[in-house]
Amino acid sequence: MGTTRRARKNASAMKMVGALLALHREVAGYTQSALGQRSVLGEEMIASIEQGRRPLKPDVAEQLDELLDTKGTLSVAVSRMPEVDLVPMWAEEFLDREREAIAISSYENQVVPGLLQTEAYAEAVFRSRVPVYADDGVVQLVEARIDRRAILHRREPPITCFVVWEPVVRAPIGGRDVWTEQLRHLLACSELPGFMLQVLPLERTTHAGLNGPFVLLETPEHQRLAYVETQRGSQLIADPDEVGILTQKCAMLRSQALTPEDTRELLDRLLGER
Repeated sequence: MGTTRRARKNASAMKMVGALLALHREVAGYTQSALGQRSVLGEEMIASIEQGRRPLKPDVAEQLDELLDTKGTLSVAVSRMPEVDLVPMWAEEFLDREREAIAISSYENQVVPGLLQTEAYAEAVFRSRVPVYADDGVVQLVEARIDRRAILHRREPPITCFVVWEPVVRAPIGGRDVWTEQLRHLLACSELPGFMLQVLPLERTTHAGLNGPFVLLETPEHQRLAYVETQRGSQLIADPDEVGILTQKCAMLRSQALTPEDTRELLDRLLGER
C-alpha cells in the first residue's frame, strides 16, 4: 500500500498482532511449521502474519486462541485494530495478493480501475463518497491508490487485461481537465508490456457483466482468486467453482468488447472531441 500515513499505522498494528501471536506460539511450544500444520494455515501463512505482512482474520484468531489457550487475547487484539485503517480487511488481503499477482483481469462499469487512475481522478472518486471522507483520509487513500500503479511497472509485470464499460471512459469525473488527463493516461498505459485495455461498447444489447464489476488474480503459486465489491462490503473468493464462473464471464466480456486497437482509436476520438 506504499508509504502513506494510513499504511504505516496499519502495518504497525498488524506487526503488533503478529508479535503477540509469535509470543503465544513460542510459550505454547510450537514452531511456525508445527502451528501451521495444526491450524491448517501452513508455515508460510503463520510467518506472514507474525511478520505483519498479512492481517490476522477474526475466524483464524478464534482458532488460534483455542489452539494456544490464549483466553481470547488474539481475538480481542484483532477486534480492536485502529479505526484509522480506512481499507477493510478483505480489501487488505486482496491488495496483498494483487501486489504479487502474475496475472490480473478485471471488469469495471462504474469508474476507471484503481490501477489505472491518475492522482486527480482518484481524488475525485474518493471525494464523491457518501458519507464523505475527511480531507486527510482522502489524501491517504489517493496516495495508497497511486502507489499501487507500481505493480504495472515491475521488472516482470503481471499480464493484465482490463475491460471497462464505455460510460466509464465518457464520464468526465472530476471535470474536463481531469477526464482529459485520465484518457491520456489510459493511452499511455496501453503501451505497457503485457497490458490489454478493452472498452465494452454502450451499444451492446446484452453482455456478461450485468451483475457488476469484479477482479481476477493469479498468484505466483497459480492459485486463482476473485474479488468483488458492493455498496456495503467486499469479498475475496477462493472457491474454484465461483472463480470459474467469473473467469467464464471475463472471457465472454473480452469477446464482446472492442479490440485493444479499436479501444485506442475510441480514446483518441474522445480526446479529439473535447
